[in-house]
Amino acid sequence: MLQFASAQVVVAQDTLRLSHGEFLAIVKQYHPLAFKYRLENQIAKAEVQQARGYFDPVLSAKDGKKTIDGVDYYQESNVGLEIPTWYGVSLSGSYNNIEGQRLNNSDTRGGLYQFGVTVPLAKGLLFDQQRALLQQARAALQMTAAEQQLLTNALFRDAETTYWDWVRYYEIYRLQTQAVDINVKRLDMIKRTFDYGERAAIDTTEALAQLRSYELEQEDAYLQFLKATAELSLFLWKDQYQPFDLRQPIVPTDELVASEAFKSYPLLITKLNTTNLNAHLSLVYYQQKGSFLETERRLKWQSFLPKLDFTYNFFNKEGYQSEYFPLFHNNYQYGLKLEIPVFLRQARAGYQMAKAKIGQNQMDLTLKEQELQVKISNYSNEVQNYNAQINLAGRNLENYQRLLQGEEARYGNGESSLFLINSRQNKLIEAQEKVIELRFKFLKGYAELKYLAESF
Repeated sequence: MLQFASAQVVVAQDTLRLSHGEFLAIVKQYHPLAFKYRLENQIAKAEVQQARGYFDPVLSAKDGKKTIDGVDYYQESNVGLEIPTWYGVSLSGSYNNIEGQRLNNSDTRGGLYQFGVTVPLAKGLLFDQQRALLQQARAALQMTAAEQQLLTNALFRDAETTYWDWVRYYEIYRLQTQAVDINVKRLDMIKRTFDYGERAAIDTTEALAQLRSYELEQEDAYLQFLKATAELSLFLWKDQYQPFDLRQPIVPTDELVASEAFKSYPLLITKLNTTNLNAHLSLVYYQQKGSFLETERRLKWQSFLPKLDFTYNFFNKEGYQSEYFPLFHNNYQYGLKLEIPVFLRQARAGYQMAKAKIGQNQMDLTLKEQELQVKISNYSNEVQNYNAQINLAGRNLENYQRLLQGEEARYGNGESSLFLINSRQNKLIEAQEKVIELRFKFLKGYAELKYLAESF
């Protein structure tokens, strides 16, 4: 809540000061979006852990009994362990003990050990859904990390631009306040010279009109500064996601001209022009998305293969000597299961869609790469051009200052008029505002370049 009572921001003990570095630290530490982006990364890591769970061993146990009219049909206890592997082969082992008066013919009375293996001979041998889900989760983790860093950079870029925009309006407000102070003193001087009979009455009227004009400009500048302060407050948060309540006047510590960007921009441009573009996080996102989609294509290709699974179980009764070899001589069970889709329409459609998605992603990657190159080029040219304009505008500003000083000297000698002085001063203020605007545009372009560079 902004509650500034007047258009006069007095820098006193109750006025808060906020530097550029302090502001960005607050955004990084307390802004809800920054927390949200970190949580997205945690979710992606949890999804990888969840996909790894498909390869966790499964331990099972069962105990049961059936009795009717005093007849014990069966009493059964079973403990088993199943171990899925990365290569699609599933290992299993169990111990089963069953006793009773009414057992099924296929049941083996007493204790029985079982060791088995299930092998996919076609579909699922080289690739299966479990492996695909884990690979996709890993790719999604990299995609999420890249995306959340890009979003975090965008948050900091917007915050930094908002801060310098706030500084811009504060400097314009100070400039208008200085103009008001100068014209208050000028009006007082002209009134005294009029009382001495040295100036005409029309000069006091013109000085007053000029003062009122600057006071209007000051009020408007103050309103713009309040709006910029309100925009800045959107980035100011406290613990527990509570917005910062601005009840005191707040002013910036830093000035536009004091930014380190004016010295460091050549190195930043050199860094951007010499860094491998493929390492940029926006491209890494599409590269990892390509890996994600390629995994989906490989999985869809498996649908063309027949499902042919072979299962072998070795048995050994409790208390009997084991006979392991030959495998198909005694104490064994095997099965062979075959499934073949007749028309393969679902497989063909899925595979075509997977390939189309890969093509779309490749086009997105190419477009993003071109977009990055254009952005780097445009913002580099923009920053360099605005820096040159600032230098030109600064030299022009010195000329306007000399013209105003010369006109004031001529006015003191009776060779000029108050109208010409006001005209010179108006031109000077316009030139000063122009320099402020150019500095802000430079820093806005620099922020774009800065966070492009931090995305490598």
